[in-house]
Amino acid sequence: MVRTTPPRPLDIAALFPELREHSRTATRLHPRRGAPTVTDSSVGGPLLWPADEVWPVCDDAGAHESYNLTTPAALRRRREILAIAETRGRLPGGDFLTAEERAELDAADALDLDDLIEDPIPLVPVAQLYRRDIPDYAGPDGTDLLQVLWCPVDHSDRHYGPRVFLHWRDSSAVGPLLGAAPEPPVVSHMYLPIPCVVHPEQVREYQYADLLPDDLRERIDAWDDDEDESRPHYQSDLSLAPGWKVGGYANWSLTDPYPMDCAVCGTTMTLIFTAGSSDWNGMDCSWRPSEEDPAASPDTADVQIGRGYSLYTFQCPESFDHPPATAMQ
Repeated sequence: MVRTTPPRPLDIAALFPELREHSRTATRLHPRRGAPTVTDSSVGGPLLWPADEVWPVCDDAGAHESYNLTTPAALRRRREILAIAETRGRLPGGDFLTAEERAELDAADALDLDDLIEDPIPLVPVAQLYRRDIPDYAGPDGTDLLQVLWCPVDHSDRHYGPRVFLHWRDSSAVGPLLGAAPEPPVVSHMYLPIPCVVHPEQVREYQYADLLPDDLRERIDAWDDDEDESRPHYQSDLSLAPGWKVGGYANWSLTDPYPMDCAVCGTTMTLIFTAGSSDWNGMDCSWRPSEEDPAASPDTADVQIGRGYSLYTFQCPESFDHPPATAMQ
């Protein structure tokens, strides 16, 4: 099914024409549970990975945090139990889970997995994005595939989020494929995406208000301060799409903006990929796709960044060989 963002409630660039100089497109991914293959763009799906290329690991054990740890098998079983309970509804007496289901989940929660974060941890596939599917694909010349992976535990040196790795490929040059990717022995329950197919859609975004020129920002703020609560707002309705996306701008509303400069050359980095805790923000969000049931859950990939935030991955525009950087907002 196609996913379509409703037209914006008004054309903010018609009111403030200077905004056109602070505009980019973004490709919303709209991940939905499915069975993607290595030849598909996906979130949480299998990667087109050469058999002769070692699967990457995170060896940053000193930064690994023992928070919300579980095993991939236990997490998948938890999801299965909760899905069964959701379909079944409340039991007589009002309980959501049977005694057996509760006992199984409690046993999984009691596992002591802290020692496992001391070893190198195989990375988890987060997204695979083919140029043919993603209008805002950005990668080195000669590549048509971006693969996003992360270390699936919190890192003390990454604002207590996952550590992100980017790989670009020419898919036509990949020969024999790796079978099953190595699975990490331990994950945070927030960082193992459900395999999802994607429904790419290009939208127009405008820069976060506090990063606009002062005069323009002040005029938008004055317009936004109108007491009519029914009117759309720049930040929530007119500028920045929520959820999983490629390109566009970051929403800095958690901490206010801070510099994202390349650790190698100091160049200001650009947003390349966003992993979201949801595809839209609640029932009244104007960015909810038109085809979506208003009662549907926006948490389509079962990933949670912090307390429901997004993880923005930035890339140096000077060289794709320079390491990415992330911000949780």
